[in-house]
Amino acid sequence: MKKLFYILFAALLTASCATIAPEITRESQYPRMYEERPLSLLVMPPINNTSFVEAKDLLYTSISKPLAEAGYYVISPFLAMDILRAESAYDAELFVAASLTPFKNYFGADAVVFSEINSWTKRGFGIDTNIRYFIRSTTSGEIIFDRSCDLYLDLSVDSGQSGLFAALVELAASAIVTASTEHITAARKANVYIFSDLPRGRYSPDYDRDRGFAASARDIKTTVK
Repeated sequence: MKKLFYILFAALLTASCATIAPEITRESQYPRMYEERPLSLLVMPPINNTSFVEAKDLLYTSISKPLAEAGYYVISPFLAMDILRAESAYDAELFVAASLTPFKNYFGADAVVFSEINSWTKRGFGIDTNIRYFIRSTTSGEIIFDRSCDLYLDLSVDSGQSGLFAALVELAASAIVTASTEHITAARKANVYIFSDLPRGRYSPDYDRDRGFAASARDIKTTVK
């Protein structure tokens, strides 16, 4: 009887353990980031797959800050832009799968940050964005970080009041806010979510100590105010 009990207990224990998925860590999700340890990053102009022409420049100006806050040395985007234009290298599409050795030799970059804007539209009282970021090593050419964010920036106004009049006021206020809010806000919000999981760089106190930090999903969908 005892033997049967132990067998059943062992079977239940094995079954319960099998259903518990192992925690995904930053190291298991982005192992090449820890193997290659990039220090300096070059941000390429975004690849704009939308009809909103201004999205490319708006996003480009907002990428460097979260990367620097994550502990990386980011080559000045303004300096890089002038050089890239002079060298006819402004279109990032040309280098997505090409050798990045020239960027290593010319800029001293350890990795290149690419971005793709797949959606950027106004919807209701807000802005819909879908942006993908991927980082390629200039040494191995491998993609060492890849993440996307489907973000809706909700710009609706809640007055805290009830009734028909309050609803009309909120409707008018939301329309004004949506029309006047810069699209750059949506880009900044998306950047925060995408790079929140980026393994910390050498200038961060968490450098090489965040290997065991829990990692979020590679593809995020969220609504923010």
